[in-house]
Amino acid sequence: MKRLLDLVLSLPAVVILLPVFVVIFVAVKLTSRGPAIFKQERAGKDGRAFIFYKFRTMKVGIDPFGPSPKSGDDPRLTRVGKFLREYSLDELPQVFNVLKGDMGIIGPRPLYISQMAEWDDRQKKRLLVKPGLTGLAQISGRAELTREEKLQLDVEYVETACLWLDMKIIFATIAQVFRRKNIYEKRYSQSEYTRGQGK
Repeated sequence: MKRLLDLVLSLPAVVILLPVFVVIFVAVKLTSRGPAIFKQERAGKDGRAFIFYKFRTMKVGIDPFGPSPKSGDDPRLTRVGKFLREYSLDELPQVFNVLKGDMGIIGPRPLYISQMAEWDDRQKKRLLVKPGLTGLAQISGRAELTREEKLQLDVEYVETACLWLDMKIIFATIAQVFRRKNIYEKRYSQSEYTRGQGK
């Protein structure tokens, strides 16, 4: 049922959003140096590695394994990249990850392979399901949650997953995208970022 739901949602999405893909691809290429698509190895179901796709939102030369921007004023973001992140448009290429079967619509967000070594046995339960475009942690606070809180919610999803919960997460995610809620950490300011980088 889960795989069927993934295909029913992702196949039409690719067709409908194709013009959006083209516009974003061109905008990223024309406004900053580097590839339009960001590719990175992430941990999938059972810890298997797969190539994860996103529209590039940061300038070239940035550490690909560095921390994600915590503020819209992060100097690593491109102008177009900031807009894409605010509306979660940078995540759209992951629809192709869903079609390939590497990801599902709903599930824990895919993390770095190196992070698996930091998880305890319970936290590793998140690897029992495919990673997803969105999940319980994303509708429960997103950037406002600590790493430990996100992992806890990922495990809770694995332990309670059902079709009803998946539908609830889908509708809550749509609402969050339109409200642009919890994209960045509210308590994080530009001055704090600058101090943290020693600039």
